Amino acid sequence: MLTRFKKFLIFLGDLVFLNIALWLMLFWRYPQSEMTWRWQEHWPHFLVIFLIWLLLFYINNLYNLNLKALSGKFLRLLINTTILASLLSTFYFYLNVQSAIAPKTNLAAFIVIFIVLFYFWRLIYQALDRSLLPKNNLAIIGYNRASEKLIAELKNNPGAGYQTALVFKELSELANLKNIVQEKNIRAIVVCDDFGQSEALRQALFDCLAYQITFFNYPDFYELITGKIPVETIGPSWFLNNLNEGQKNYFNFLKRGLDFIFAFLILIISLPAWPLIAILIKLASRGPIFFRQVRLGRNEKTFKIIKFRTMRVEDNNGAPTEAGDRRITPIGNFLRKTRLDEIPQVLNILKGEMSFIGPRPERPDLAAELEKQIPFYKTRLLIKPGLTGWDQISGKYHSPSPEDTLEKLQYDLFYLKQRSLYLDLTITLRTLATIFSQEGR
Repeated sequence: MLTRFKKFLIFLGDLVFLNIALWLMLFWRYPQSEMTWRWQEHWPHFLVIFLIWLLLFYINNLYNLNLKALSGKFLRLLINTTILASLLSTFYFYLNVQSAIAPKTNLAAFIVIFIVLFYFWRLIYQALDRSLLPKNNLAIIGYNRASEKLIAELKNNPGAGYQTALVFKELSELANLKNIVQEKNIRAIVVCDDFGQSEALRQALFDCLAYQITFFNYPDFYELITGKIPVETIGPSWFLNNLNEGQKNYFNFLKRGLDFIFAFLILIISLPAWPLIAILIKLASRGPIFFRQVRLGRNEKTFKIIKFRTMRVEDNNGAPTEAGDRRITPIGNFLRKTRLDEIPQVLNILKGEMSFIGPRPERPDLAAELEKQIPFYKTRLLIKPGLTGWDQISGKYHSPSPEDTLEKLQYDLFYLKQRSLYLDLTITLRTLATIFSQEGR
């Protein structure tokens, strides 16, 4: 709840300063006697501009509570957003024949004023967050690998709004839990160790009900603050309680329809570019135009994934891609950065083998090896694999190593549990932001 409040506060501030920037621009450009009707003339059109900026802030992750305004990443995202939002704003005015406003200087002045206000607003918000905005004091029951991992995640995720105030390592320390909760103003308790389903623990927690405390088990709280499922601490009962596949029939039907429509549109729009891409691939190195490989799909059914080839065929042992991989051709590197190499997968989507959103499909041999090392690995195959997914927008590159695959599986299970049209839209928008920034590989 506190996280949502903070994000809403930032959003509200952005909206207020968009309006202030418009007012300052009009105040600078026109006589004071004209301000009222100039505002009435400009505001309806600039409302569209406001929506463009706010949407791009969201797409480019500028509502990430852990993103510091003084960081290089924040400045880079702000510059990228400003460039794209300025272009879209210009297109809106010049393509909107009904608008009597000729932007030019007005729009340029508005953008400069707003960026200055926006940056100072975010600096002010961070100062408020450190000194005035409330933080939820958290008590952790149990001291083990799970609690250590949780404490580390909280340190890396200060924007979540929780701070570790107490850690109860022994059952005996809970005898006076009720008084300690009041004294330390504890707002949430996470149970990382139930001490063998101790009756004393249950009674201690029950005694705290009157103090408006939120209780979490470890998997639920870890999911809340990280967007991942802690695979190492869940069992078969978690899947039975959380994966209600029978309730996803309507969602699956609607998603399949949207997949087919958008895959068909992308195929038609992109088809004229396929011959040019094919020629560039052939000029870069000898070999086929398309890369085909057997992958695992839903319910372990195999299919052949198809992409534009980005690697040399000569001296290629088929090993997974690594950073700075010399097998990637120059045109292949461009295709990967822009995600154009993925376009032929619309054919897999049209055939129903893949979806736009879902876990990335793995090779059967690699999946079989990973299943031996990672618990519940094949549960990700309960749904269709996708072009992009929750893991792909996490901002981290995960190799096929067991350690990275475990991390990736935690994101995949989160999507498996929480998937919805809203989450799919979020992933789609964040993926577009990644493409425009040409990040990833």
